[in-house]
Amino acid sequence: MTYCLGFLMEAGLVMASDCRTNAGVDYISSYRKMHIFRPADDRLIVLLAAGNLATTQAVINRIQRDLDRAQTSPGESTRAARCGRLGSLLDADYLFELADYVGQISREVQAEIKPALSQAGASGSASFILGGQIAGQPHGLFMIYPQGNAVMATTETPFLQIGESKYGKPPLDGLASSEMSLEDGARLCLVSQVITRRSNLTVGPPFDLVIMRRDELSIARQLRVGQDSAALQSFLSTWVEAQRQALEQLPRFPWERDTGGRAPKENDWVSA
Repeated sequence: MTYCLGFLMEAGLVMASDCRTNAGVDYISSYRKMHIFRPADDRLIVLLAAGNLATTQAVINRIQRDLDRAQTSPGESTRAARCGRLGSLLDADYLFELADYVGQISREVQAEIKPALSQAGASGSASFILGGQIAGQPHGLFMIYPQGNAVMATTETPFLQIGESKYGKPPLDGLASSEMSLEDGARLCLVSQVITRRSNLTVGPPFDLVIMRRDELSIARQLRVGQDSAALQSFLSTWVEAQRQALEQLPRFPWERDTGGRAPKENDWVSA
């Protein structure tokens, strides 16, 4: 299992992922789940992957193979287009076309391995988050389901998650806004990763984080945060302390007195 998220803001994008791969209690390893593609000066794509590791690696390898072929043999892309699909990351004019392209490759890989995995009672499903920008188009963020279809982040729902998402969702629900600065958005994403790690051992560092500014078509900031990072420990301790202070500031029950010795009003706890 893993945990990846993308955050769409007016100023750009923040994307974050862990590196934990768990194949049982006695086999835990790390693999990078963030893949960055800049196949041409007019486009930047970051792909986050969660699910069956063999599936996600096969999808990334096929994307890279298609890109290599397109750059060395342009005719390959033309033949692929005749078959009703993009030939590579270079062929799209819109970001949603790239989401469809990744979804189609994912479906193909899963269909190939499904018979063998089904016999073993295993799943080969995988999901992805695709973020980036193509010159002349707005930046965007898409979540690609195992079935190959995709949904787009909006200003009302600016973040997307895949993998072990439930533990890291509360701070995003409470604070995430498309109007945030990219740095605050990155801090919020890292908090989401850190508290997920605290609650679930299948998510763990190092954590990869990238910031993309709107219309720059390049990675503005890239950071890998290791397990022994002092900043990582500070993120967790600061967040826990903030929650403790919030707990102390919550309204007192009718039978309690506040720090000034005053009892709460009974009417404060009576339904209208």
